[in-house]
Amino acid sequence: MSTETRPVEPMALSEATLQRFAREVAKYPPEQKQSAVMACLAIVQQEQGWVSPAAELAVAQYLDMAPMAVHEVTTFYNMYNQQPVGRFKLNVCTNLPCALRDGTKTLRYLADKLGVEPGGTSADGCFTLQQSECLGACADAPVLLVNDRHMCSFMTPERLDQLIEGLRAAAQAEDQA
Repeated sequence: MSTETRPVEPMALSEATLQRFAREVAKYPPEQKQSAVMACLAIVQQEQGWVSPAAELAVAQYLDMAPMAVHEVTTFYNMYNQQPVGRFKLNVCTNLPCALRDGTKTLRYLADKLGVEPGGTSADGCFTLQQSECLGACADAPVLLVNDRHMCSFMTPERLDQLIEGLRAAAQAEDQA
């Protein structure tokens, strides 16, 4: 059995994606087009749900960047998914201020409720649970972010139950539509 790994080839970018990239790059002087790296990664993630190594290479080629430089951006920010995630990504802040106000307990509660360890996806594919660095809402702890967009504050076990039930109901309604 061969343990040889094949080199990753850049993913093919659609014309629509290239147009979106061009709009982002146009916001910067030509010699600074690499400044659009975060926007280009966000576009890829919107389109495929995560940023694959092949997508990183495509972005690097498009922006004339070293592939490692793009990878460093992808891995530095937790808003970029480096693997497929569930329909709802839950980032729970466990930085010190939140940890002191039950952020760590909140993460554990959700892990137990969803039957998944932090970093994992529930068996039904609905939820990915992640530990997060500061979400900038320490006074509202414990806090979590749903799909990198919706901040939830003061998350007691009762509010967590309501959130999970509401998201599951929304997923079911969407599936039935």
